[in-house]
Amino acid sequence: MGDIDPAFIQSTEHRPKAKVVEVCEIPVIDLSEGRKELLISQIGKACEEWGFFQVINHGVPFEISREVEIEAKKFFEMSLEEKKKLKRDEFNAMGYHDGEHTKNVRDWKEVFDYLVENTAEVPSSHEPNDMDLRILTNQWPQNSPRFRETLQEYAREVEKLAYKLLELISLSLGLDAEKFHGCFMNQLSMVRLNYYPTCPFPDLALGVGRHKDSSALTVLAQDDVGGLQVKRKSDGEWIPVKPTPNAFIINVGDIVQDNVGGTFAGLEQ
Repeated sequence: MGDIDPAFIQSTEHRPKAKVVEVCEIPVIDLSEGRKELLISQIGKACEEWGFFQVINHGVPFEISREVEIEAKKFFEMSLEEKKKLKRDEFNAMGYHDGEHTKNVRDWKEVFDYLVENTAEVPSSHEPNDMDLRILTNQWPQNSPRFRETLQEYAREVEKLAYKLLELISLSLGLDAEKFHGCFMNQLSMVRLNYYPTCPFPDLALGVGRHKDSSALTVLAQDDVGGLQVKRKSDGEWIPVKPTPNAFIINVGDIVQDNVGGTFAGLEQ
């Protein structure tokens, strides 16, 4: 089998466990529900109790999601040499990367990041007095226009869904539907393709280590393989999230939680 790079090895308490926990309580919310008050109530309850839920009948065309899966598979099957032509660097965080760490442990994954808009200006550092800006720019394979077109169309559709969900979350708090809109003017929306290669050391490494999302909302699509787990607040048990066909997993991130004064649950995944 060979040896594993120590950079990938999780500490003993955070290594994958063989124990399987069956769960049926993670909320699945149908966005086509005609009774808006019921829908708002369901989302509010899910945010308070879990900070996390799944949505179906969400309006993002299945054909687009399917095309993204196909194009992503083609991309990650390219040679490492070709993928590294789009490798992100210290100046531009968009593009391909295969060396990401979570809590100082390397993740067993490859990623491709891109912006909903083609470019964005961001602070050049985390220093509060640093007024300099740097420009993030999407990188695309030169010989694959279909890859770019598909991913851009998908990004626009998912961003529309995210704004719809923010409105419903705002209404669940008794606020105006557009309460959060002003918080996200000129904001940076990013899409990430994740690829988790088969790991020969599944008892030692994780595709991505435990973490919380610092964004406003994460709209996540799982394939039929699954693998996502969330930490139940009541007992600290890690719960597998069973893939639901043509559903998105919605995670309420730290930005929204901070804006509502801790009303919603923060979820580790």
